[in-house]
Amino acid sequence: MRALIPLGILALLAAYVEWRLVVATRLRGRWRIIATSAIVALILPMLWVMVSHPGIPEVRGWFAYPAFIGWLLFGMTFVSLLVVHVVRLVVWAVREIMLAIARRPDLADPSRRVAISRITGGLVSTAVVGHAGYGVVRAFEDPELVDVPVVLPRLPQELDGFTILQITDVHIGGTIGRSFVEGLVARGNEIGADLIALTGDFVDGSVAELADAVAPLAKLHAPHGVYFITGNHEYYSGAKQWVEHFASLGSIRVLRNEHVTIERDGHAFDLAGIDDHVGHEFLPDHGPDLDRALAGRDRSRALVLLAHQPRQVRQAARYDVDLQLSGHTHGGQVWPWHYLVALQQGGLLAGRYQIGSTHLYVSRGPGWWGPPVRVGAPPELTRVILHAGSWQSAPR
Repeated sequence: MRALIPLGILALLAAYVEWRLVVATRLRGRWRIIATSAIVALILPMLWVMVSHPGIPEVRGWFAYPAFIGWLLFGMTFVSLLVVHVVRLVVWAVREIMLAIARRPDLADPSRRVAISRITGGLVSTAVVGHAGYGVVRAFEDPELVDVPVVLPRLPQELDGFTILQITDVHIGGTIGRSFVEGLVARGNEIGADLIALTGDFVDGSVAELADAVAPLAKLHAPHGVYFITGNHEYYSGAKQWVEHFASLGSIRVLRNEHVTIERDGHAFDLAGIDDHVGHEFLPDHGPDLDRALAGRDRSRALVLLAHQPRQVRQAARYDVDLQLSGHTHGGQVWPWHYLVALQQGGLLAGRYQIGSTHLYVSRGPGWWGPPVRVGAPPELTRVILHAGSWQSAPR
């Protein structure tokens, strides 16, 4: 019953795509059968997911590939056809107005409209398939190591050059399994950062389903520790169980609205971590609480905050946070969805920002959610390099 509304919406979208690609183009015979079969093939996996897993898709194994890629291809085809349709309607309206002003009859040949429908439908279909194909290749490339130097005025000179490796948004489950995680861990350890920060959205599924795939994370190591915070997908997947499980993996320390002091040779800065923005919607004792996280901290020390969603920086800036490390957005993952993601996060999509005196870095992360596709947002591992100095010397 929970799936009836989304199923109805999907049926309407499919009818629109069928109309634009098959009916409006007046396809006949085998071409009509091929086009209709292709549309049905794209939506069948989605229909199964909606019926069997209403809400957040939880699809495992080989079936995840056709389900998620079909979802992407269908969604992009619908949006592209809709945009083309709107443009054609605008052109038609302008033409009708001009004809009315000139008091001339519309003598356009109906076959011309069919030809235009066939050309635009063919172009849209080709562009969508090419777009998705490129994105699949891009997603499976080795993540780029992005160095992010950040100047923190309160950082002791003795800690200048301290490095934090940020890994975020892996989304284990679906099309990402144990072998992907093993490669990520090997690469992370090879980088040799002073500290590793895991900033949420590591799983899409329960502990029972994904414990084996997650297990290699226990081998992550850094001289000053490995720290984990929750993302929204941990809450979709059973955050209480995942918090306990991550805390049992090797030397991973889960930060839940708390801070720790990172010290080397008698010199220190503070590292804080807060729950994801949606935590309180799932568990009564969860959700971000900066008052609790920063209670009793020494305000003379530099403060680095781990917060999954970039928009949490608006509040962090009021708490004298020097640097916030976030993920969540995947850098938009697939253009042109970048614009919707940026809108949802208040314009904070990927890369470096500054809110007041607070630096923010938003990592694109090495994984993906849903379809294994990345366009305009290549996979990333982030190495943050802390420097002592003044605001004037901070890189922009």
